[in-house]
Amino acid sequence: MTQDTTRPLLGADDPAPVTVLNPDSDHPVLLVCEHAGRAVPQALNGLGVKVEDRGSHVCWDIGAEAVTRLMAGALGAPAVLQSYSRLVIDCNRPPTAPDAIPEINHGVQVPGNRALEEAARAARVREIFDPFQDKVAEYLRQPSRRMVLAIHSFTPTLGTAPRPWEIGFLFRHDIQTSTHLARSVQEARPELTIGMNEPYQIDDESDWFVPQHGEASGLPHSLIEIRNDQIGEARGQTAWAETLITAINRYLKEV
Repeated sequence: MTQDTTRPLLGADDPAPVTVLNPDSDHPVLLVCEHAGRAVPQALNGLGVKVEDRGSHVCWDIGAEAVTRLMAGALGAPAVLQSYSRLVIDCNRPPTAPDAIPEINHGVQVPGNRALEEAARAARVREIFDPFQDKVAEYLRQPSRRMVLAIHSFTPTLGTAPRPWEIGFLFRHDIQTSTHLARSVQEARPELTIGMNEPYQIDDESDWFVPQHGEASGLPHSLIEIRNDQIGEARGQTAWAETLITAINRYLKEV
């Protein structure tokens, strides 16, 4: 289980840490999906995580990649997707956060993350975290950008507590963007329960996208959380992509 820290973490057969959709697009919206993938570098031997847990929400945001791809395709917008599981390193956490490389996640043990040497942690930051964040920053600097949105998903329950929101918009200082998008979604689908800063809240210690990309860029932004029972299959993924595309286009027209 011990990683050889004298060699690069990613090998020739490992996927690149970043996938960019529509790389040459000058669309005003940039889409970001930090928890799109569930790959684990071959050198980490699956992190010792049980097979039955590798496809669960513990490893990635179920449905988020599919929704992001559908949105990018329909809008013609660029999208930056992370290839690796959040268990390898969470690209929506500061690398120094306690849960950036978790030893346990939602009750699932991650043996490959126990007692990591500093060199092993640094390799994950250098080869996975940094290239992803650098690519997001590169696309944010393009003069055509007017908005950046991150697409995530969350579980219907946390422990035994139900989460009633089908979708949540997360923000801190930029209240207007999330409020406008949420209003558009609510008008299109009045049956929905929409959370504002639900099921999570943003802070500097445990979040990266909003402070480091949204706020730092000065662009309108929101981190969008969709409940994963809504987007586990193609029909729901398509429906939610269409709902969000309508809200985005309305924002671009009105704001």
